Amino acid sequence: MWHNAVLPRLALGIRGRTAANVAFATGYARVFAGEPRWGAASGWRLGLAAAAAVLAGYGAALAVPPARKALAAAPDRAPGVSVAEWIGVHIPLGTVYSEELIFRGTLDDIAGTPLTALAFGLWHLRPARAAGDPVLPTVAATAAAGLVFGALRRKSGSATAPALLHYALNAGGAVAPRLAR
Repeated sequence: MWHNAVLPRLALGIRGRTAANVAFATGYARVFAGEPRWGAASGWRLGLAAAAAVLAGYGAALAVPPARKALAAAPDRAPGVSVAEWIGVHIPLGTVYSEELIFRGTLDDIAGTPLTALAFGLWHLRPARAAGDPVLPTVAATAAAGLVFGALRRKSGSATAPALLHYALNAGGAVAPRLAR
């Protein structure tokens, strides 16, 4: 409800949405006794390894001409702020911190990974519609990502591992098409 109904009705700009998401996620975790364990060494180790693999994949895609061409053709999803602000503030706080705290840091312990992954997929309904993306594939892809993120959370005992992977996917997806162009 927050991401698909309440937040859009607030009609905030990107900075306001980021602040609202951070406040909502932090409050949600406090109310439901979230345990993200951000500082766990196992989360950092596993997360950095997963993020490095994703970033290597983006690097390889940029080096292969057909993949580079496909990246260059991707629509520009810039939200009206500089790329530095987008990947330095809005992706890590408004997206990664907020979503990983809610889903892997709190809801996974309450509902289990399969239901949390489904909720994570449904969380992306409104953004898919707003971007003009096909809704069902977007929900399916983000639910599948939620399963992977949940597995990383279970394996590492920390929401840091999925957060680092999530950040690498999103920041790489913001930067790689620009580099390809």
